Amino acid sequence: MKKTVLTVVCASLMTMSAVAPAVADDKPGKKDDTAKPPASMSKVGGVQLGKAGTQVNLGAGAPVLPKKLSGRSWIVADAESGEVLAAHNAHWRLPPASTLKMLFADTLIRKGTLPKDKVYKVKDADLADVGEGSSLVGVKEDHTYTVHDLWLGVFLRSGNDAVHVLSHMNGGVRQTVSEMQAHAEELQALDTHVVSPDGYDAEGQVSSAYDLTLIARSGLQEADFREYAATARAQFPGEGQGKKRDHFEIQNTNRLMTGDYGLNPYKGIAGVKNGNTTHAGATFTGVAERNGKVLLVTVMNPDSDEQNAVYQETARLFDWGFKAAGKVKPVGELVAPRSVESGTEGAAAPEKDDSDSAQGSLSSTATAAADEGSSGVGIALAVTGGVLALIGAGVFVVNRRWPLPDLVRRARR
Repeated sequence: MKKTVLTVVCASLMTMSAVAPAVADDKPGKKDDTAKPPASMSKVGGVQLGKAGTQVNLGAGAPVLPKKLSGRSWIVADAESGEVLAAHNAHWRLPPASTLKMLFADTLIRKGTLPKDKVYKVKDADLADVGEGSSLVGVKEDHTYTVHDLWLGVFLRSGNDAVHVLSHMNGGVRQTVSEMQAHAEELQALDTHVVSPDGYDAEGQVSSAYDLTLIARSGLQEADFREYAATARAQFPGEGQGKKRDHFEIQNTNRLMTGDYGLNPYKGIAGVKNGNTTHAGATFTGVAERNGKVLLVTVMNPDSDEQNAVYQETARLFDWGFKAAGKVKPVGELVAPRSVESGTEGAAAPEKDDSDSAQGSLSSTATAAADEGSSGVGIALAVTGGVLALIGAGVFVVNRRWPLPDLVRRARR
């Protein structure tokens, strides 16, 4: 599908001052009567987003919000324009669980120092600091993996082992955490404090529904990020070496993509990342397209006995957002990175007149990935129409035009 390019005018209403940061709940795994959002929260993206409770400005003909919403914090935003259609405690700083891996991936992939075909032999030290009880993809010491393999392990199986190997390849966990924090600040994801690169429960590690949505929007600019986030199934290296090496199938833990555990796949879903720990509860950020409209939804820590509550509530918010688009007055916006607001963006997306080259590039990526044994028949890069803007730093410049590559989608089987 070919679409006209968009023009984005960056609003410079950023008024973040030296306000003391809100504190995350001590025990956010299960809500109780004392678990309440702070009275004062960040106003990044707009004053209304800093208010506690549900924020929505319904216009004529707009549908009411779904009734079954128990998430402590959630947000519905237009991925292209950055308009926030509705939110609930958007800036409440809460443990993010593995959704923080989106920041890890965006930081390292954007850095570009670990090419996909780089081969690495895992050392004992690379896995020594993986947290007890972590989700694992099955990385083994003294075995070799490509960077591509490891990223599949991060996105599909939320493998903390793969995260730690990539972190050590990047100069170590401490350096990676520092770079993630710096990138969060560049994105103006100022509710986020990084302690571990994998989202594993750690004291002081927090983010917010607003920040996770901002981070996802940035990551989705990168073709590799989109590819990994949208892959449903892949073959991962197992025991052995060379041609005799075994492989086993891994499946994406994003249940809105795979349709597992009693869920149907959500139509138009294209990622992004889920998470679940005892401390954080369930968290999820997703991107989906319908009739040319691309939305981002984040839900954090629903308190519901409903099975798959975080996915069910995300799906309800997607359904509402697609119906409400154009019928509500935005309650805020997803702000531009700092370098763009200051006019110092370094790696802006090149300006082009149409979407042909970008569409072709994504199509090539899909074909190549499908041909590789590591991606398998479950690759979710079927280029079947739909759009997703290049939503990173370069596209926020006033009057900047950019191509709209096809939205990556879950392949129909």
